[in-house]
Amino acid sequence: MEKSLDEIEQALVACRKCPRLVAWREYVAHVKRRAYRDQDYWGKPVPGFGDPDARIFILGLAPGAHGSNRTGRMFTGDGSGNFLYPALFKAGFASQPEATTRMDGLVLRDLFIAAVCRCAPPENKPTKDEIANCLPWLVQEMKALSKLQGVVVLGKIALEGLLSLPAFAALPKKQFTFGHDRFYETLPGLPWILCSYHPSLQNTQTGRLTAEMFDRIWQEAKSKLY
Repeated sequence: MEKSLDEIEQALVACRKCPRLVAWREYVAHVKRRAYRDQDYWGKPVPGFGDPDARIFILGLAPGAHGSNRTGRMFTGDGSGNFLYPALFKAGFASQPEATTRMDGLVLRDLFIAAVCRCAPPENKPTKDEIANCLPWLVQEMKALSKLQGVVVLGKIALEGLLSLPAFAALPKKQFTFGHDRFYETLPGLPWILCSYHPSLQNTQTGRLTAEMFDRIWQEAKSKLY
C-alpha cells in the first residue's frame, strides 16, 4: 500500500542513514550563522512540499546549510529560493513571491518541490552513496502524486538522480543529456522531463541563469500540461 505524503514526511524527517550528513546538518544547526543566531534551526532531513494534486514535480539538489536546513522547507530562506519563488509566483504556481519560513503562508498550485538529497551536505556536495540513500524518498513522493505529468530538474545532478530511479530504468540514458531548456518525452506512464540550470547564486549572480531564461522554463512547463 502506497504511503500518503504526510506518512512519508513523518518517516523522512526521522532518517539518520548517512552519518556524515547527520553530523553536518546538526553541527550547522548548533553553531548557526551569526545573522540567524536567534533562530531555531530545523537541522533534520527536509521533506518535499507542495500541492498533493501537483502535475509538475520540481527536483533540486540538496538543502542549503543556512536555507532549508534552517527553515525546514525546500528552497526557503536562501538565495536560490529568492530567485525561484518570484518566478513561480509570476507563472501562477505560487501564492506569493517570497519564501521565508515554513509558516509564511506560501501555497503552491500544481507543483511539488523536493531534492535528490534531503540533508544539507558539506560544501553543498552530497556523495553518490548519500544521494542513493535518499532516492527512495523521491520514489515514494512521486508515487503519492497521482496526477503527476512532468518533472522540472534543476541541474545535472537532479537529472541524473531522476534517471537512476527504477521507473526510468528502460530509458536510453545516453540520449538524456543535461542542458538548459532541454525537454524530453519519456515513456507512456512516465512524466516528461524539462531541464533548467539550478537557481544557485553561482548561476544567477554570474548571469548564466537570468530571470528571463527562468521565466521561459515555467511557461514551457505550464504549456505541457493537459
